[in-house]
Amino acid sequence: MRYKSIYESPSVDRYCYLRVASGLSPKTEEAATIGLKNSLCCVIVIDQENNNEVIGMGRLVGDGGCHCQVVDICVLPEHQKKGLGKLIMQMLADFMEKELPASCYINLIADGDAFLLYKQYGFEPVWPQSRGMGKVKGKD
Repeated sequence: MRYKSIYESPSVDRYCYLRVASGLSPKTEEAATIGLKNSLCCVIVIDQENNNEVIGMGRLVGDGGCHCQVVDICVLPEHQKKGLGKLIMQMLADFMEKELPASCYINLIADGDAFLLYKQYGFEPVWPQSRGMGKVKGKD
């Protein structure tokens, strides 16, 4: 098998690279260092045919009891459409099932058609009961 997924955090440099190369917004080295250290769960996908290069990732963040959010699901474009997003999500779903209490509220923000992937794992739109909102520090 060419690809392997493991519960492990990417390096700060690789995290920053994967986000930008996969079309997500950039993060500073400081933010990435803090964020990765405070993750509830990290999953990386490595390409075993290319020196175990980290080519995808996903994380869970939150308090581990009441609230949790799925973030940073990304795969390098040249490795997309090979089921790797599903591989990442399945590992995160396994962690959620085993480690989070039954009443934990798990949410995510789906970009573009990514909602089709997340729907396979039980995620549903919250509108009109709730309205997702966001803010990036320093941008008004």
